[in-house]
Amino acid sequence: MKRDLPNLCKPLTLGNITFRNRMTSAPMGATDILGDGTPGPRTLGFYEARAKGGAAAVTVSELVVHPETDGSQMLHLSLATPGQLGAFAYVADAIKRHGAVASVELSHSGQYAGTYMADKAKKEGLCQWGPSDNVRPDGMPVKALSEEQIASIVASYGEAATLAKRAGFEMVMVHAGHGWLINQFLSPFFNKRTDGYGGSLEGRVRLAREVLSAVREAVGPGFPIELRMSGAELFDGGYDVEEGCRIAQALEDLVDLIHVSAGSYQFGFSITHPSMFREHGCNVHLAVRIKQCVQVPVATIGGLSDPAQMERIIAEGQADVVAMARALLADPQLPNKVMANRSADVIRCLRCFACMAERPVTQTRRCTVNVQIGRELEGLDIVPAARSRRVLVVGGGIAGMTAARTAALRGHDVTLCEATSQLGGILNTERALPFKRDMYELARTYEHLCAEAGVKRCLNTRVNSAFCDAFAADALIVAVGSEALELPMPVAEGADVVSIDDLYLEDAPLGSRVTIVGGGQTGCECALQLARKGHEVTLLQRGPELAPDANLRHRPILLSELEDAAVKALVNASAVEVTGEGVMIADEKGARSLVAADSVVCAIGRRARREAVDDLRDGAPFVRIVGDAKRPANIGTAMYEAYHAALDIA
Repeated sequence: MKRDLPNLCKPLTLGNITFRNRMTSAPMGATDILGDGTPGPRTLGFYEARAKGGAAAVTVSELVVHPETDGSQMLHLSLATPGQLGAFAYVADAIKRHGAVASVELSHSGQYAGTYMADKAKKEGLCQWGPSDNVRPDGMPVKALSEEQIASIVASYGEAATLAKRAGFEMVMVHAGHGWLINQFLSPFFNKRTDGYGGSLEGRVRLAREVLSAVREAVGPGFPIELRMSGAELFDGGYDVEEGCRIAQALEDLVDLIHVSAGSYQFGFSITHPSMFREHGCNVHLAVRIKQCVQVPVATIGGLSDPAQMERIIAEGQADVVAMARALLADPQLPNKVMANRSADVIRCLRCFACMAERPVTQTRRCTVNVQIGRELEGLDIVPAARSRRVLVVGGGIAGMTAARTAALRGHDVTLCEATSQLGGILNTERALPFKRDMYELARTYEHLCAEAGVKRCLNTRVNSAFCDAFAADALIVAVGSEALELPMPVAEGADVVSIDDLYLEDAPLGSRVTIVGGGQTGCECALQLARKGHEVTLLQRGPELAPDANLRHRPILLSELEDAAVKALVNASAVEVTGEGVMIADEKGARSLVAADSVVCAIGRRARREAVDDLRDGAPFVRIVGDAKRPANIGTAMYEAYHAALDIA
């Protein structure tokens, strides 16, 4: 067959293995790790999903090689733990049986040990080790590793590689980026040593060379070694891309693939994991430069989810391999869809950080747009229903479309009714925010997927109880969504007050000075966009914190963007009246003052359309209320409830 994206679909041989295409699954932390570092059954299912999805290689993350100096709560492989080798063997088997190459990432966190899934290393008795004596930004002291400790760590990399190969892994990745131990030795910022492991570039790459040499000796010739490095550290005092090129050149003789990432977790999380505020593929330029300097193949990574963009990267020689992490959480089937010329079916990552924010909270994985992440072994696959039912879905937002598509894929006769002229619901408002365009495109993707599944669509159709009686559905899923709240305070006649829905959907005009009432995530994102468009923006939040509803990964990035955009934010400021001159506010003590404004945007929240819901509660034998119609929440909650509602139709 003729491939739509032929370069992305080409095989690539590394040592004694061959990638079936140029799309690989980058390391992503496991979902259940036992106390001794053994992968649990959910971890097996988690990695197997990406192998089944068509990725050329799936890399298990992160295998701690030296727990004596690295107390991170991650995987560990040792013959001292009964059954542990077998657990890893089952994970490798689960990856290989679907045609993917099973790889594992060998890692040491160095001075950031214990911080990946813990609260700033508050574990009592945990000692942090690094290349040099220093104090971390959180006040935790770091001790310099002795040469004896370094030798022990180097040996442990070889031992871990030996065991990984014995377990059935066909490739290993050595993590030398993102501020972890090997990167700390490479970095002039962290490495202040005066012995043979510091000073010149030759000294700073010595640990990396010794580690890679130990791994090569352990696995033998032909067994591929992938080096993950930061092409540039991208913070003051760190190395730049030209130094990154010299590092790559100094190590290329020991590796088969150089995986070029960027930055350091502690100096720009959104660089290592590009946020929605950065361009897709914003770190590709680093791989381009390093590929110009080395002879071995180069992989690139960083916010990539568009197959057409990835095809250009390979076709233009910018990189040899495209690695993805979050994109394959959102849609593990992305490689299979590309190979089958079904790129339009790809459900793209929103870069919302729900996946990464969940791990520190519950130590599980979740994804906004993929309800099965972390639940791969719970039997949540879509399977045909025993009997086809007549299903009516009311509301064409993301909840309604998810329910309709899922029900149709099960073989039900599904009709989707939407009161307006376009499917998408609240996601249609995201078209007004360039940095949230992926959310608008999610609606378009699901509109396409519903059509592909055979869902019958009825636009400009309001559904009430009489409609339901006439339709006579076997099952009714109510997804009528929510509506924006109105300001609950006096508003002077003639004051220019705009709801956030009207602002986004109707492009309502605003004056030069804008005050936004409501400092939650929605209000903050609105403030950012208006400031970028040149408005003078004041953001009012009645509570003590901005964006308290944003997840713990997205929130600090959003607040930083607001600061950079010079948005004036007033917390503990309650709006009490809108006048012709602006908004009268009261502080914590009740003192009042006027915030001058030409226009006022209301972003105080949403409420479920309860009247419509109540009218439909008896519309069919099976009725389920989902998404914002149940209670305003988020995309992930809406999709999860809708998916399961469709699965429950018997």
